[in-house]
Amino acid sequence: MSKKPSRLGVVGAACALGLVATLLTGCGSDSGSGDGVTKLTFAASTFGDPGRGPKLTAWLDEFNKSQDKVQVSAAAVPYPTFGQTVLTQMGSGKGPDLVRFDMPEFESAADAGLIAPLDKLIDVSKYELIKQPDQFMVHDGTRHGIIFEASNYAMFYNADLIPTPPTTYEQFASTAKSLTKGDVYGLAFRQTEAEEAGVWQDIFNYVYGFGGAWSDGKNLTINSPENLKGLQAYKDLYDANVIPRGADAATFRRMFAEGKVGMELNNGGYVTATRGQNPNLKFSVAPIPFPVRKQGAILAPIVINEASPAKEEAATFIRWALEPQNQVKLQEILGASSVATTTERSAESLKETPFLTVFDELTESSLPQIVLGFEAKTPDIRKVVVQNVIAALQGKADLKSALDRAQQQATELVG
Repeated sequence: MSKKPSRLGVVGAACALGLVATLLTGCGSDSGSGDGVTKLTFAASTFGDPGRGPKLTAWLDEFNKSQDKVQVSAAAVPYPTFGQTVLTQMGSGKGPDLVRFDMPEFESAADAGLIAPLDKLIDVSKYELIKQPDQFMVHDGTRHGIIFEASNYAMFYNADLIPTPPTTYEQFASTAKSLTKGDVYGLAFRQTEAEEAGVWQDIFNYVYGFGGAWSDGKNLTINSPENLKGLQAYKDLYDANVIPRGADAATFRRMFAEGKVGMELNNGGYVTATRGQNPNLKFSVAPIPFPVRKQGAILAPIVINEASPAKEEAATFIRWALEPQNQVKLQEILGASSVATTTERSAESLKETPFLTVFDELTESSLPQIVLGFEAKTPDIRKVVVQNVIAALQGKADLKSALDRAQQQATELVG
């Protein structure tokens, strides 16, 4: 694997602001402040979450208080532009020292040599890592990441509107239709090209939930009959006008919190965010009621930028994060997500959120939202698939033709 040259400019206090513009100027470690303290930046879209962001920042503060040689500041980049923003920086030999990536961008960055190998920096044998998600952190025997968050997808539903959750797709669709009236919608999902990464996350559940897959590990299978069936179910719901068309995720998630959306397929990380928007909302969670029990998972690795001149200091933070007490605190902040290591949920948390076990029981049937066998090409394949699926939603092509075109275009891309 090729590697980019290691170089980061010394930056000032503006890095702590964590703004996109600041990051683009090359925020990163600063060991030249004269006080012997190495200052690092940690970029993650979750720092901008209204529910989890402040708590994650407070968690960082705990690290900073425990150290006298290393300090880490949070850098929040909005989710829709996060991957492209940070990959562009890293590709030019700049960017934050620590990054929380989603899997497609993680795979691309690892393949391009933009992520520092961790094998000599972190002795993972000291920690009880959860095997199912952790296997995706290693490429050809080289570890490039540590799970920061593993969050399975499930069906969130308003328990006031839906006393008994649907258990089949037919019930799911009929419930969405019956609830849609006035300013209330039965369902919500992303369906605009502006939210490409989010659309991919949403349609992943329909593809795998109907027995499909993007590849067989060696060849792309974008236009398979199973994929067509799953995406037709997604399109049927769009055509039925049971969703707030054009609404982005931030908008329809707020609507869910306000009781104006009955159901959404979401990952465990949004339990905390939903409660943050409306603590009084009576909602619950059930497995996605599709024919096959297989769904997506947000696997979010924490990585060290290969361009960072402070890799050992960055590894100090990861080692601290992996300590048992800090893993427990992180999981409590993340809500229904899991962390890198095996932890035990407290009786208090289970009493407050009984459906935590629903998410935990989905781990073995959850898959990261990448194209198996074409991991590093996932962002390119994603773009092609989403463009064609959106074209079908908008009536510019029938769905089968759109998937045939996506298959051809993606095959040419990876060929």
